[in-house]
Amino acid sequence: MSKRTLKTLAATGLATMILSSIAAADARSSRPGRLLSEQEVADAMVGAQILATRGSASEGYIKRALEAMKQGKQFRLLSIEDLPEDGTVVSPSGVGGGTPWPHILDRAKAQGLPSVPNAALSSVRALGRRLNKEFSAVVQNEPAGSTYVAFMIAAELDIPILDGCLSGRARPEIQQQIPFAEGIPGTPAALVSRWGDVIFIESAADDYRLEDLSRALAVASGGGIQMAQNAMSKSEVRRGVIPGVISQSILFGRTVREARLKGTDPVEALCRVAGGFVLFRGAVSKSEHRGEFGFAWGDVEMRGTGPDEGHVYKLFIKNENIMGWRDGKPDAMPPDLICNLDAKTGEALLTWREKGYPLGQEVVLVGIPAPREWRTARGLEIMGPRHFGFDLDYIPLEDLQKARTAAAASL
Repeated sequence: MSKRTLKTLAATGLATMILSSIAAADARSSRPGRLLSEQEVADAMVGAQILATRGSASEGYIKRALEAMKQGKQFRLLSIEDLPEDGTVVSPSGVGGGTPWPHILDRAKAQGLPSVPNAALSSVRALGRRLNKEFSAVVQNEPAGSTYVAFMIAAELDIPILDGCLSGRARPEIQQQIPFAEGIPGTPAALVSRWGDVIFIESAADDYRLEDLSRALAVASGGGIQMAQNAMSKSEVRRGVIPGVISQSILFGRTVREARLKGTDPVEALCRVAGGFVLFRGAVSKSEHRGEFGFAWGDVEMRGTGPDEGHVYKLFIKNENIMGWRDGKPDAMPPDLICNLDAKTGEALLTWREKGYPLGQEVVLVGIPAPREWRTARGLEIMGPRHFGFDLDYIPLEDLQKARTAAAASL
């Protein structure tokens, strides 16, 4: 736009508006992090649900995220190395309450208690006030709905999303994260209920106690509560965050999408880029579900179809798919991932509902090796088979699959 044009517009006040708009655009473009496209955001949501190791669906998250972008929100991705040296990250998380206390929900309804519009954002802001800090980036707590929450909070605060994750997979318990394995506490933490109650946990004996306390608050808050935790410095981030997990989610989402467009098998394509294995193809024949101690527990049985006809697969679930057995033999152990996918799309199936896996639903189970950060003595103590009550030493997924292939070849 020429100076003459601006001079002409100045009389009407439009020049000031235009110049302000240009300045604002320049400021936005100079902010830290790489601007994500709509397609990358959509792919990230799809990939995050694959890594969620439980039934989930990405359509709703994609729709809401893209609507936010149309309204002017931006999602920027920041590498760990590009985090400012004096920067501080925060991790929002939702804590489930398994089966909530119905009398509390009934009483709140009778009282007409209003719900707060965004308890997750409120918890982050509350922790920032408590610490007297402005956060430099948001880091996801786990891949799943927490990915969407991290994206939206980062956009609302106009800060980037860190390309990393505290866990690299969905997991049922708060302490099952790399910061705890590295001696970095989750506290101080701020929790906000759906009714706007604000609770601070200044410190806890350890993250097991943070789990106990936050889970109890979730049960007492209608079955869930939002928490902001792990306000970490860059040096702590380097130790306590698994790098590249958002980029991994984008890769997984793009891989299954492009495979569909090419007419190739999206599940096989995903396994190639993830270093994963097709564990089982079958239909749900049995599904037991219960809510106890603030968690959703389940035992699922599947009867094989296609190449797996005549075989049976069983899953143990504690919020997430935790452990699998093929024909009674351990086939995948925590912390390795067991992902439930749709054979046609390669995307995560919505298989985990209030009443468990739907009977008759066809599922492809894919195993993906856990990040190396979990395969340490400390990581296995927190997230290995024995933590979940199984008297088994951890065997890496790839070793179990190699043994399975060898046994099948010998028949």
